[in-house]
Amino acid sequence: MAPHSTKLALFGFLGTIVIVGLLRSAPAEEQHANRDRPTETSERAEDPPTTLLPHIKSQRFWISAQDNIIVQYHPSFRAKYSGANSLRPHADKATSNVGTLYLAYAPRRDTEFYFNIESASGGGLSDALGLAGFTNVDVVRNPQLGVVPYIARGILREVVPLSRERVEFEPGPLSLDSHLPARRLEFQLGKFALPDLFDVNAGSGDSHSQFLNWTIINNGAYDYAADTRGYTVGLAIEYSDRGWALRFSEALMPRIANGIQFQWNLTRARGENYELELRPRLMGKSGTVIRLLGFENHANMGLYQAAINDFLRGRAPRPDITEHRLQVTVKYGFGANLEQRLSRDITAFARWGWNEGQHESFVYTEVDQTVVAGADWAAQLWRRPLDKMGAALVSNGISAVHQKYLALGGRGFLLGDGALNYGRENIIEAFYTAHLWRGIFLGPNLQHIDNPGYNRDRGPVWVPGGRVHLEF
Repeated sequence: MAPHSTKLALFGFLGTIVIVGLLRSAPAEEQHANRDRPTETSERAEDPPTTLLPHIKSQRFWISAQDNIIVQYHPSFRAKYSGANSLRPHADKATSNVGTLYLAYAPRRDTEFYFNIESASGGGLSDALGLAGFTNVDVVRNPQLGVVPYIARGILREVVPLSRERVEFEPGPLSLDSHLPARRLEFQLGKFALPDLFDVNAGSGDSHSQFLNWTIINNGAYDYAADTRGYTVGLAIEYSDRGWALRFSEALMPRIANGIQFQWNLTRARGENYELELRPRLMGKSGTVIRLLGFENHANMGLYQAAINDFLRGRAPRPDITEHRLQVTVKYGFGANLEQRLSRDITAFARWGWNEGQHESFVYTEVDQTVVAGADWAAQLWRRPLDKMGAALVSNGISAVHQKYLALGGRGFLLGDGALNYGRENIIEAFYTAHLWRGIFLGPNLQHIDNPGYNRDRGPVWVPGGRVHLEF
């Protein structure tokens, strides 16, 4: 099949999901798959078990584990040149494996402790370099960290009821209580991942069963506070009511870009995150969620223009964003996130993100603007309700000064081809996840990337892959 024909097929796949969802979206009892509304359980009475081991039926304890194995490959592709941080143009393959143990305990109602131990092994294509929208969100970008288990989350969660009425929730590894106050304050303190709390989206946010690309799973322009493994230490506060929620977090930043060590001095580095969540009734009783995001990072970040000026004045052999005096600078950005239930089985989603693009990409990825649209579909149509399929499109961009920095030979922590013929990095992803037996899920994934690393002189790249997910 010709490349353009295959791309049209992927677009058609996405369109089919949306159209069928609209045709099947008869009014139904409102059920949202998000953290702040009553949710239907993932296992209906007729569904088979979805874990390899039975779980303790208790609202005071939670013990579970998962293993996520992702295999990816790309054939050789056109590249006029390559640099130190390029996606390698010869054929390549990679495997990642992330295992997590989830523990939780509730000593009393509305007080919960969470503790997760994780181990990450393997790696990504080209050591996770050369793409802003990298193809595997499970990859830890520092291969020197090895497979030694580490503490991923250690959280104290306290819920303060502000109403007597309680609404039903589905318990899980990060929420034990099946009935939370309809109006409440929540406090979370400890080590956590900001995407667990901010920019959540039921249509795209689970790498265990949905998409894999960094900039589809998350908002690529959201340079959220985290170490290289994706976790931070901080405090999160949320006020939630039936129709809306407001949340804030103060979190630690790493000492250096993509670093593993935190800067504990808040006068030198910190990340502030704000989000307003609205749940209007825009399509009858179908679920609509709108999230408006803002963030502000304070850290020892360089300016692209300053690095360019040093190079042009002959002070450096190439622009180097890391060569600057110790300083505290500010990077800020905004995002919008739409989640729409089209039917019981189909969730459409869209995201937009922007950051100021003058300071170096410091934590997540090298994206200054992004726009995403897609849909996730449970395969109820052919009576496999635990299967999932989906497709999405994302277009990523960077600021003019970020472009010039890379064109002159500069390197970020992900990108650096030695030169740049700029074009937006456009990615299409499609997946199918099949439930085989109990806690075993398996399925293919396909991604197509135009202008990898924003470079028209390289690519396009096809990345087929597969995922095995085990739930214990």
